[in-house]
Amino acid sequence: MSKLLEGKVGLILNIANDRSIAWHIADNCIKHGATCAFGYLPMGDPTKSERRVRRSIDEFGLGDYFLHACDVGSDESIDAFFKAVAEKFGKIDFLVHSLAFANRDYLAIGKFTETPRDVYKQACDISAYSLIALTRAAVPHFRDGGSVIAMTYLGSDKVVPGYNVMGVAKAALESTARYLAYELGEKKIRVNTISAGPVRTLSAMAVGGIDDMFTHVEKKSPLKRNIDGDEVGKTAVYLLSDLASGVTGENLFVDCGFNTVGL
Repeated sequence: MSKLLEGKVGLILNIANDRSIAWHIADNCIKHGATCAFGYLPMGDPTKSERRVRRSIDEFGLGDYFLHACDVGSDESIDAFFKAVAEKFGKIDFLVHSLAFANRDYLAIGKFTETPRDVYKQACDISAYSLIALTRAAVPHFRDGGSVIAMTYLGSDKVVPGYNVMGVAKAALESTARYLAYELGEKKIRVNTISAGPVRTLSAMAVGGIDDMFTHVEKKSPLKRNIDGDEVGKTAVYLLSDLASGVTGENLFVDCGFNTVGL
């Protein structure tokens, strides 16, 4: 199989564990010849966060690899991350934004009207504004144009009970990606989003009614099943590679066709 990302260097934020979508994206990018550098959110105990991420990355068998903390809620932390990236790699070719955060106490059915202002702001800051901040910081380091992808979900466009404020944040993320795609197109930088169906990730397990979502998708989607994280990873390789050289500002669904069904 030809390696679609041979010789390319990319940044992947943020692997939480070996079930996360970011892990599957990294796995497929590495298989296609990319050199991947990793950022992680230093939440809670930063040492514990780093240890958990390292355990997951070690499964790739890379030997020496680049891993650096990046608190996407802090411009100073983002600047430090990209300074370290530049010192290590010089130039990069792609950026993967696979991160989001919302207070799980409000990701439950019947909780949306109770969302406090600070919870709303934090969800939009970490989950959506971070795409602007990271892309802005990445632009000077792209080799010759580049590709940026971010992860989203159907709850951005349709009401998914229990998804709540995260749905609002994902709607902002998708719109952000389109505006970035428009502005950065003249620099040969493409920006797209992938809307993945439900996957059993750490973040998904925080959503109220997630088991019902899996059952419903399996019953109603055209392919009569849920997706696997690896399928998202393969789609990411397409968008990050030259195969998608004419694709930007798009939201690509990987959900077994569930988004097309109206019942």
